[in-house]
Amino acid sequence: MGFTFAHQLIVIVLVASMLGVSLANKDWGSHHHRPHNLTNGPRRIIVGGSQSWHFGVNYTDWSLKNAPFYLNDTLVFKYDPPSNTTFPHSVYLLPNPKSFLNCDLRKAKMMANPTQGSGNGFELVLKRRKPYYFACGERNGFHCKVGLMKFAVAPLRRRRY
Repeated sequence: MGFTFAHQLIVIVLVASMLGVSLANKDWGSHHHRPHNLTNGPRRIIVGGSQSWHFGVNYTDWSLKNAPFYLNDTLVFKYDPPSNTTFPHSVYLLPNPKSFLNCDLRKAKMMANPTQGSGNGFELVLKRRKPYYFACGERNGFHCKVGLMKFAVAPLRRRRY
């Protein structure tokens, strides 16, 4: 199956949206207010906030509401270990927008297995200025496709004054 025009258009819109959100706060503030994107240092961000990392949460929406993300921010993925009452979850880093859109895990790298999210959670530091595409890889991508367990971030450099 080829990369159709519709897929290309979706990728362009996704990348443009990520860039737009990343740059949205570029000039916020004035001499009366501290700009939104000035921080004292790296943040520790719980993915999903109080809902953590689990099936049925729209993480793309969550990431847009919690943007911008900055270099050296730490994303914390918290989820229950597998049991008779919980579904297993994992964290995969997908290599490109096409894999992200299709929840294609074939070339993805497992960053955290189903047991690594318990306790304090699995932590990943955003060290490079590039898009990161995250997804849950459980059930062969079902959690990503149907459960909305995927999101992308494009970390920015912190502005200093």
